Amino acid sequence: MKRSAVSLEDIADWHNLAAAFHRAALGKRDRSEVQRFAADLDNQLASLRADILAGTVPVGRSRRFRIHDPKPRIIHAPCFQERVLHHAIMAHVSPVLDRALVEDTYACRIGKGALAAVQRAQHHACRWPWWCKVDIRAYFASVDHAMLKGLLARKLKDPGLLTLLGRIIDAHSDAEDLARGLPIGALTSQQFANFYLGGLDRLLLEQCRVRGLVRYMDDLVWWGESRAEVHAVLDAARTFCADRLHLEIKTPALIGRSAGGLMLCGYRILAGRLLLSRRRKRRYSARRRHWEQLYAMGLIDGQTLQAGYSAALGITLPAEAAGWRREQLQRVPIADAIAAL
Repeated sequence: MKRSAVSLEDIADWHNLAAAFHRAALGKRDRSEVQRFAADLDNQLASLRADILAGTVPVGRSRRFRIHDPKPRIIHAPCFQERVLHHAIMAHVSPVLDRALVEDTYACRIGKGALAAVQRAQHHACRWPWWCKVDIRAYFASVDHAMLKGLLARKLKDPGLLTLLGRIIDAHSDAEDLARGLPIGALTSQQFANFYLGGLDRLLLEQCRVRGLVRYMDDLVWWGESRAEVHAVLDAARTFCADRLHLEIKTPALIGRSAGGLMLCGYRILAGRLLLSRRRKRRYSARRRHWEQLYAMGLIDGQTLQAGYSAALGITLPAEAAGWRREQLQRVPIADAIAAL
């Protein structure tokens, strides 16, 4: 097994840190902490570089808040300096982790994404009659630190880099288990969590020989010729998750016919059609109300309002929903919606 030679010096390279700053600041230039960092950029990057090389860079500093999307989640947003650090790390580490994944893993990967996952699932639904869909119980909170660090050590060999990654992993833990958990909201967490299930993908494709597979983070679907076939694979997946990854697949798993449709990433997937889920419809309505409220309060102008509408419509465009979108605009016209706020 050949491991990557990415080193701590690569992470701390001045050009890598400068590029990481610009990626971390994208869309956030109006925030005070970003402006303070940018005002003293050379000194900030020099200090960050020195701390990385000395092994003393602070980690685990984040702002904690709760969202409902659609279920309650606790988000840990890293401070800006740590966001720069994460981007600097992932500029070199992410390609290494990406090469370890199968093609049918779609989260947090360039050229992939939710829509690509849905389209691939539709392709499989046209070919194979049965599917099984699973997800992991409390996935981010259940990732085992020691197991994750062991998996990273099989891909990376620089001791300094592995120590830094281990510090980032250990800086957060589940409330009930200090040796488990990744924070939702950090770039490193997304990449690590996606990489953590790579072994399960290979088990299903190479040993169980499933007919088709799509994984988007911890949402996993596979296809087969019969109900018995996909159910047998489910038993193997449960055993692998419990014994090798220390994870639990939610019960009951969903098994159905492709002809009856499948819900994935906010869409109802049929062999020849792609429909919006109730969740995605609610998200559109919430985003529309958000932009209308800002406009009514005088916080944005008409051009920004239109851009907000376009963004809200964007999450519905891949589906067959033209009639529904037209009905939404007719039911609550823009002028009436703003006047009612």
